[in-house]
Amino acid sequence: QVQVVESGGGAVQPGGSLRLSCAASGITFRIYTMAYYRQAPGKQRELVAAITSGGNTNYADSVKGRFTISRDNAKNTMYLQMNSLKPEDTAVYYCSARMNSYNYWGQGTQVTVSS
Repeated sequence: QVQVVESGGGAVQPGGSLRLSCAASGITFRIYTMAYYRQAPGKQRELVAAITSGGNTNYADSVKGRFTISRDNAKNTMYLQMNSLKPEDTAVYYCSARMNSYNYWGQGTQVTVSS
């Protein structure tokens, strides 16, 4: 059974930092492209950052220079380091594991940036 579980969300003040983790089981983690998406109230889900099986990364323009995505294949875990957080980063963040036609989602974790 495939499981994708996010953790690390919470509330933080503007300018603060959070690190999200995404642990996957039941898949050959190292061959999957892993990604974080987010969805704010009333808005569509959007790609935040992705990392391929080869370690190539891409980021949404809105988070470039502030967020860093990484993966540890030995631990079947992906990370998203979020620095210089802004109120507009407030959303539910979802982890995605994708390989060809297979796409698995986590349950989401809330990130709230507010003073």
